[in-house]
Amino acid sequence: MGKVKNRSLARQIAKIFLSLVAGTVLLCLLINSMFLANFYFSNKKKQLSDTFYKINKAAVDGNLYTDDFDITFESICANGNLIIIIISSDGTVLRASASNADQIRTQFFEIIFGVHASETEVITSTDSYVIQRARDSRLQEEYLALWGNLDDGTQILMRTPLESIKESVLIANRFLVYVGIISMIGGMLLVIFSTRRITKPVLELTDLSRRMSELDFDAKYKSNGKTKNEIDILGEHMNKMSENLEETISELKTANLELQKDLELKTEIDEMRKEFLSNVSHELKTPIALVQGYAEGLKECLNDDEESRNFYCSVIMDETNRMNEMVKKLLTLNQLESGSDVLEMERFDLTEMVNGVIASSKLLALQNGISLSFDEKEPSYVWADEFKIEEVVVNYLSNAIHHAAGEKKIVVSFRDESSLLRMSVFNTGKHIPEEDLDKIWIKFYKVDKARTREYGGNGIGLSIVKAIMERHGRNYGVVNQEDGVEFWIELDKDNTVKKY
Repeated sequence: MGKVKNRSLARQIAKIFLSLVAGTVLLCLLINSMFLANFYFSNKKKQLSDTFYKINKAAVDGNLYTDDFDITFESICANGNLIIIIISSDGTVLRASASNADQIRTQFFEIIFGVHASETEVITSTDSYVIQRARDSRLQEEYLALWGNLDDGTQILMRTPLESIKESVLIANRFLVYVGIISMIGGMLLVIFSTRRITKPVLELTDLSRRMSELDFDAKYKSNGKTKNEIDILGEHMNKMSENLEETISELKTANLELQKDLELKTEIDEMRKEFLSNVSHELKTPIALVQGYAEGLKECLNDDEESRNFYCSVIMDETNRMNEMVKKLLTLNQLESGSDVLEMERFDLTEMVNGVIASSKLLALQNGISLSFDEKEPSYVWADEFKIEEVVVNYLSNAIHHAAGEKKIVVSFRDESSLLRMSVFNTGKHIPEEDLDKIWIKFYKVDKARTREYGGNGIGLSIVKAIMERHGRNYGVVNQEDGVEFWIELDKDNTVKKY
């Protein structure tokens, strides 16, 4: 395709206007040249005829030769450029509009009696008068002549020159040319002024459409007039289209972001699924291998004594229990993360519940040489799912017992924070590396894999804590203290309505 030329709207309007004016002037010149002379000629004939009947009426009424009719007679001759002679039957001039009446009368007689027949032409002939086209051989001019008889018996002779017709046509055409030139100049000034008012909003709309194509939605059309025209209505529609386009693009971007998030989530879920399968396989591989190995040993009767058989059976039972616990925790975690597990919100004494968990864990702590202290005596009531919060406390205490080192001290404490109660479980021992603080809540993540395996951990306990606290909509976390590690949670002390 060829390159489209950028044509100015104002220039096109100016060309159209000039073409119309020039065409109109040329058409008028053509019409004048072809038809004005005939029209003028016909008008002169009618003028002669009308004048004849007007004078004939004055003759019938007896007013033709009165002083009152003198003014009328002069007006008729002057306005119609007529020479009129009225003569009696004996040739006496009774009234004439020219001083050389005798000379004109002679010329009329020549017309009437056809002295110069080749120079005359009858145009109209009636019972009362004849109109002829004649030529004055002396002056070389054409004229229309009317001669006839009035009802009072007198004769009337009228003449009007035709040379003025050609002159009138030339003057009219010349005047029309001047008018056309003036009209084109004035029209051009008017077009320049008018088109600026028209093209200015059009140019604004053009710039607006360009900015819209560049997704600049701040561009708006502003009407300058008090009354609305088609351009203003178009501008309002473009403003509305810009708003709708902005809204649509915004919705598309939102949908695109949602889609991108869904894709990222799907990718993350796929990665989590792969990681989960890998971790579960890894966690199950060792106990299954142990169970398989000791079961084969029992089958092959590698050790026939009672003590060896009991040892083999104990290993198998420990490993199956470990697998059973891991599966239970995975099921619990899955229910929490999927939201299928409903929270049973109730008010309970957290002090009493913590004392119960400590009592059940004290034996394991003593076996590991750990001192466990909890100084709260007064009831501390909170709103939560008691069973799930107990599981959080159990996981925190179990985690603290297995990681306590150095002085081997565990301290459980409460701290009031406005409408919240903060419970902390502190144990002395090694710090958790800073880069691992956010990762310990991830399923199967282990800071020290060898040590975790040693006490039977599988990296799911803290993931369950995370899921339970997020289901409650409350904060949780871990902090490295000077000589150990502190895990904490926050719970509501009142019954403030929350979304769970």
